[in-house]
Amino acid sequence: MISLKNPAQIAKMRDAGKILREVEDEVRAAIRPGVSTAELDALAEKLIRKNHAIPSSLHYEGYPCSICASINDEVVHGIPSAKRILREGDIVSIDCTLVLDGWQADSAFTSGVGEISEADAKLIRVTEECFWKGVRQCIAGNRLGDVGFTIDSHARKNGFTAIREFTGHGIGREMHEDPAVYNYGDPGRGLRLRRGMTLAVEPMIAMGDWHLSVDDDGWCARTVDHSRCAHYEHTIAVTEDGLPEILTLPGFVWGAEE
Repeated sequence: MISLKNPAQIAKMRDAGKILREVEDEVRAAIRPGVSTAELDALAEKLIRKNHAIPSSLHYEGYPCSICASINDEVVHGIPSAKRILREGDIVSIDCTLVLDGWQADSAFTSGVGEISEADAKLIRVTEECFWKGVRQCIAGNRLGDVGFTIDSHARKNGFTAIREFTGHGIGREMHEDPAVYNYGDPGRGLRLRRGMTLAVEPMIAMGDWHLSVDDDGWCARTVDHSRCAHYEHTIAVTEDGLPEILTLPGFVWGAEE
């Protein structure tokens, strides 16, 4: 069932999004060679709790950490560990969700570790572009197929592929709500978007094949061909008129992404 949020509820999600943005900014600043993903996880949890919020991922269906930290060919759900040390030239995707006063915020980004290759830099850039192009389709009256088609088309145009086995999703009281937000699709098809929908739009884009395998830990998913993957996500609200509000990017004004 899809839950439409009223302005007061969206304001609560906006408050959660502001905190999440601050947390992710500090985690991003801490990414460098020699840092473990466990250190990033501890930093995120400390900051979340300092702001009187709760890390949504911690203990979610048994997941043991407050963030997902996925390195290189890992797509999503990489479990932070003191043994996972970031190295020069790696790329790492950080996915973090928190709940504040009962309302969720979800966001992800991929960052290079030290100096990275031009190919990796392009992958990260194109993944972010896929988000912005896709989210511009999140207008009341459009359909979810418009969003997925736009994301997939931009990835393919740049020689990359959109991951199909994981999707974006509705979000609100729960971390994962209806509907699924696919990163591929057919224009003019799928669920019609309505004012008050709150969605996590999150392109995951691979250099190579989109098929995945899951590690023995039952969580970490990686590309079967070990090609690198990037991830970019924000929580958004569909508005009555015009482009959506980016709830996890406070102060954002359309045009700033260009």
